[in-house]
Amino acid sequence: MDDKQQEGLQKGKGGRSSLRRGYTTGACATAAAKAALLTLLYGKAPHEVAITLPRGEVASFSIARAGLLRSGAYAVVRKDAGDDPDVTHRALVMVALQTRDDEAEDDENKQVSEEVSEEVSEEVFFVFRAGRGVGVVTMAGLPVPVGEPAINPVPRRMIVAELAPLLKEARREEDSKKGGSKRIGKKMIVTIGVARGVRLATRTWNARLGIVGGLSILGTTGIVEPYSCSAWIHAIHRGIDVARAARMPVLAAATGRTSETVVRALLGLEERSVIDMGDFAAGMLKYLRQHPVPCLTIAGGTAKMIKLSQGHGDLHSGRSQVDFADLGELARACSADEEKVREIAGSVSVGGVLSLLEGEEEIKKRLLRAVAERAHEVALKLLSPQHFPLGILLVDRGGEVLAHL
Repeated sequence: MDDKQQEGLQKGKGGRSSLRRGYTTGACATAAAKAALLTLLYGKAPHEVAITLPRGEVASFSIARAGLLRSGAYAVVRKDAGDDPDVTHRALVMVALQTRDDEAEDDENKQVSEEVSEEVSEEVFFVFRAGRGVGVVTMAGLPVPVGEPAINPVPRRMIVAELAPLLKEARREEDSKKGGSKRIGKKMIVTIGVARGVRLATRTWNARLGIVGGLSILGTTGIVEPYSCSAWIHAIHRGIDVARAARMPVLAAATGRTSETVVRALLGLEERSVIDMGDFAAGMLKYLRQHPVPCLTIAGGTAKMIKLSQGHGDLHSGRSQVDFADLGELARACSADEEKVREIAGSVSVGGVLSLLEGEEEIKKRLLRAVAERAHEVALKLLSPQHFPLGILLVDRGGEVLAHL
């Protein structure tokens, strides 16, 4: 990352940390895709490109290398995760683009972009493929369907949004030149790879989640927030202190951005009433023993709340795991039949468990309610001997409330 890339990323989230932030693999892939398209269109590789991140920030990326291919172009960006101990820090994210005139669907990895069909006079289809070092999804329950490359929805949308204006301008230039050579076909194939990604993936939980052959291309904001455990717990404590000083009647603690958004809307809370506890449920609850609040709701994604219900105070995927056998026993208590109990016990992802219960909504509802009740019991034990009203909220990836007590 050069000086331009570091600009604006020196300050941590909400001003609470001086640790340097970095960029996600999704942001790096977007920058590489844009550089590849510029190379393809104009025959010259850019030294850097700027992209717009999902929250509206503009970020500049140095291009490690780029060039033309026989049927397209490629570009490479070296990822900088800032001060976060990310396994992909300094990894090379590579994107190759190929453009074709054929409209046949030659695989299942096609994404029809409304953004592009609005921006470009002729509809362009984007096909996302996994290059070496990027995995393929083989199990249900993840944000990407089975059989597709492990390139998450937000990075896909970022790439399409960056390429659309360039495609529109290229079409205009082609239309203005009689007899000019056509550079853009009706299909754009985007292949993303990560150098040493197969090896790096062994240091993640991808294999257990059914992502085979490499890493995932991730990121919902484009930015990596570099919190060490001590720094994050310190920030949680300070957030509680601020809420107490402001005499907030209700406090919420959220595991992530989606659950934070939902709990704020559901309870009508202002921003300083919500604590970004991340994975550190125990660190927050133990602090509240000595610094109680009038009322607390813990909000989180299903997997993290299942972990809390099973007694884990640290909800990070690298430090605690869902006990699916235990979850199967809980499903049995909620009237699931023996076949479903066995399937749940043999699952490798919470999303997969929820997929197994599709069509059995009453059992799923009971199970999620039971998870919330057990999480409530665990949280009360971590708070003891302190007592105040405590709520639990389970939220799915799309922001739907699954259980609330």
